[in-house]
Amino acid sequence: MQFSLRPGVARQLALAAGVLSATSFLSSCTKGGGDYAKTKSGIEYKIFKKDGTGYSPREVVGGADAAYKDRVGKVMSAHIEYRTAGDSVMMKSRERQFGVPVRIPLEALTAKQMGAEPEAFALLQPGDSGVFRFNADTLYMRNAHQLAPANLKKKGNYIILTVKAVALQDREAAMAEAMADQQKMMAEQQRQMRTYAATQDKEDDATLQEYVKKNNLTNFKKTPSGVYIIVTQPGTGGNAKPGQMVTVQYRGTLLDGKEFDASAKHPGQPFSFAVGRGQVIPGWDDALQQLNKGSKATILIPSSLAYGKQGSPPAIPANSPLRFDIELTNVADAPAPSASMAPAPAGR
Repeated sequence: MQFSLRPGVARQLALAAGVLSATSFLSSCTKGGGDYAKTKSGIEYKIFKKDGTGYSPREVVGGADAAYKDRVGKVMSAHIEYRTAGDSVMMKSRERQFGVPVRIPLEALTAKQMGAEPEAFALLQPGDSGVFRFNADTLYMRNAHQLAPANLKKKGNYIILTVKAVALQDREAAMAEAMADQQKMMAEQQRQMRTYAATQDKEDDATLQEYVKKNNLTNFKKTPSGVYIIVTQPGTGGNAKPGQMVTVQYRGTLLDGKEFDASAKHPGQPFSFAVGRGQVIPGWDDALQQLNKGSKATILIPSSLAYGKQGSPPAIPANSPLRFDIELTNVADAPAPSASMAPAPAGR
């Protein structure tokens, strides 16, 4: 899996993750409330139902909910969270979605989904809260087709998923509500980004200027958005344009030199994407449009155009400007859409 150059990451797991509203609940579920039960597929779990002002355990007979068949075809809204064995938060839906719950379509389970998140969600009824413990390597292999990173497993080879099931809806109602929530999220995101960038961009730029000077990185170009580009080997032809497919070899580090990912770690998996389509972090979209085929460059990206105030734990802390040493190995036009995807002729 390429490191989370793509926005929204985890990006690293198939589902976004989030934090519960009550820290006390998370603590009580993970540290108390009896031993974990286990499904036949190996998921360890604790299920709790709302009981007055608190929670009480809810037994799931045989590790499967016979009533799940009645929920298939509906959509569950939930706040969810992923943590490492060392209790580091990996992803938070409340933060990523500005308090709006994620919506999870409930479908009939297949053999491939047993032992993964869909099976865990199937155990929950509206109002329930649950804690699920997965083998980290197993979960990563199912979702990303590789073993979990070593630094994630320092305190144990498992990942904890905590879920607060809010409500159950028909698909039509869920879709309508999701569209309204999307507008709210976008407005709040833009407001927070403006506030964040007003101060953080100034701090990051001062940091990057100091870094450029300290490391004698001369002949740099600074884009209007604040990305520093130092071309170390010119390429040929025109610069990559929005919509074109580019293939990139790269090495990403924090400014202290600590490497968090590199294409060399993914042999046989060339990293290709469409420029300017939001498939990578904004700093990459900006920088790649300043380069042409065969060029090599060092790019320095302010945190607001990378992973921002959330970072990408555990490898990238919050508010981290990043360095990438990249080689643009190919630039090509994107393939034409297939006939089934082509727009209908005028008049139809």
